[in-house]
Amino acid sequence: MQFIEPKKRLEKKADWRVSEHTKLTVKHYADYTGYTEDEVVDIFLKNLLDDQNFIDWINQKRRNKRIVQQLALSEEA
Repeated sequence: MQFIEPKKRLEKKADWRVSEHTKLTVKHYADYTGYTEDEVVDIFLKNLLDDQNFIDWINQKRRNKRIVQQLALSEEA
């Protein structure tokens, strides 16, 4: 039997201003997937960590240990 893992929720209200088109895209994608709008944004933005150029940029920064820790990256990435 596999137990359901609780979701990690360190929620903070974000004060972002995005276009109406973007809001509607997220709303309809959430309807399509069955996730909440917050979950869709969270999942989608975590995909930024798959951008190797972004990871390389972080690794090239002089004092990157805090960023690596905050984003849960290994330094070998």
